[in-house]
Amino acid sequence: MKVSVIIPSRNEKFLPQTIKDVLDKAAGDIEVIPVLDGYTCEDPIFNDKRVKLIYKPEVQGMRSAINSAAIVANGEFLMKTDAHCMFAQGYDSVLKAECDDNWIVIPRRISLEAETWSIKDTGKSPVDYHYLSWPYAKLGEIGMHGNVWNERARNRKDILIDDEMSTQGSCWFMTRDHFEFLGGFSSVGYGTFVQEAQEFGNKTWLSGGRMVINKKTWYAHLHKGKQYGRGYYISKREMVTGALYSADYWMNNKWAERKYDIDYLIERFWPVPTWPDDWKEQQAYWNKKLGNV
Repeated sequence: MKVSVIIPSRNEKFLPQTIKDVLDKAAGDIEVIPVLDGYTCEDPIFNDKRVKLIYKPEVQGMRSAINSAAIVANGEFLMKTDAHCMFAQGYDSVLKAECDDNWIVIPRRISLEAETWSIKDTGKSPVDYHYLSWPYAKLGEIGMHGNVWNERARNRKDILIDDEMSTQGSCWFMTRDHFEFLGGFSSVGYGTFVQEAQEFGNKTWLSGGRMVINKKTWYAHLHKGKQYGRGYYISKREMVTGALYSADYWMNNKWAERKYDIDYLIERFWPVPTWPDDWKEQQAYWNKKLGNV
């Protein structure tokens, strides 16, 4: 079965290397769909018959880019990756082998040394687990985020396929059917970029599916920082607005298609870092403070 690899990009220096790596490391049938969001890039890799390039003259944002690529994808599986990632040999076969119809699968994450296109030695363990943060843990940054969960990683280091509460969002893998069930990425409330992983992760868990970490394969991700800067620019205002919307939407159970309320997800992973024991009472306080209905 074919895997369609979606790569949203905006002014990405390492997009050609990422595409080449995805193609070279795949063991099975594959196509790559890079989305040039408001910029142009010329490289011989785009002439590969397995590459299906989408060019958007005007910037529309990451959410729109992913949705556009999914529409033209022919694969039974969809994988999204950032445009600055390297993969393990045969990553596609490993991910396909253990991906149920209502799962999102995340390969373990390590660090990329992009200039030499090699694994960066950080002295740290691979990133395997994330928790969904209590939305009001930092008053200046209200919102739900996928934060690294080192304690869970230490306690469950020998479990190769395991539940993942949330994720960072730079790479995910699922069936095309599950993507369509999720309805693609919403254009309402979140803005053009923020909370991608939280929207899909929460929808999957609260519909009765699973998000899992697969430690049998990996991808190396570049932390761009100040050296490379953001490809996708997002204003502070849009980031705050999207995060506030997401917190209200999920904490107040506004997704009509849900099978479970947010309590189900929190209790499944309890205790969760940053979440207070009286989080339900505190949520009522924040609803009143922020004017949530």
